Amino acid sequence: MLDTIFCVDDDPITLMLCKKVIERASFAKEIHTAKDGEEAIQYFDELAKKSKDGKDISYPKLTFLDLNMPIMNGWEFLEIYTQKGYPNLFIDAKFIVLSSTIDPQDVNKTKIYTVVVDFLSKPITKEMLGNLKDRFL
Repeated sequence: MLDTIFCVDDDPITLMLCKKVIERASFAKEIHTAKDGEEAIQYFDELAKKSKDGKDISYPKLTFLDLNMPIMNGWEFLEIYTQKGYPNLFIDAKFIVLSSTIDPQDVNKTKIYTVVVDFLSKPITKEMLGNLKDRFL
């Protein structure tokens, strides 16, 4: 079981489903959510600040990230996350794009971000988590 998972999606139903499936699969102890990329960056900014203050922090080792969101989409989030150097700070944090898009260009584009380890289609299912357990637990 992971300590913390982070789900970023603008659809409240998707976030609720994500939390329920993760809880039922006993995949993580804690599940944090954000409704867009901007809120997700703020979450990681706060973790980075705590880390710089010398506090021992627990951060999500796995984040499910939607691409198509208002305010700040998944691509913008990944750019800012990378520019801020967070892959070096949160060294074993990995991202899985969880999207309804079926555009092969989106799948290929995720490969330029070293923190993105997979691209899955919505909705998240217990079977998906079962397949991920071998990789993350």
